[in-house]
Amino acid sequence: MKQKSQAQPSIAPEDRVVLFDGVCRLCAAWARFLIRFDRKRRFKLATVQSPEGQAILQSHGFPTDYYETMLLAEGPNIYTKSTAFLRVMRELPWPWPLACIGWVVPSVIRDWLYDRIALNRYKLFGRYDACVIPNKDHDSRFLGE
Repeated sequence: MKQKSQAQPSIAPEDRVVLFDGVCRLCAAWARFLIRFDRKRRFKLATVQSPEGQAILQSHGFPTDYYETMLLAEGPNIYTKSTAFLRVMRELPWPWPLACIGWVVPSVIRDWLYDRIALNRYKLFGRYDACVIPNKDHDSRFLGE
């Protein structure tokens, strides 16, 4: 799913920002995965609970109090669910772009599978009591840091 917005808070046209739920253990693991494997630093990260994340959500008309998907902001464009995931994977080093074989699956099916995990992520993986704070080594990877 791709949506456009006129306003882009704190995002330059060339920026790629991955928004994730900072209290979700699965989402935090996804952020750590990106920090580890995005060696060319193509992506910035932001939690949906952060001021930057909230501004991006608002500017694109997403709810700011309920999070059901990871978002990928690429300049003025927003991608969600499996499309966001696959767009990120294709930019990572080998072997991660192999995940893009998922493009052959219709988006209705991909997103249905994505939703099954996303809607049950706290039950399946747990949650933190508070938003995970990046350590000093990772500060530069987060939007607004």
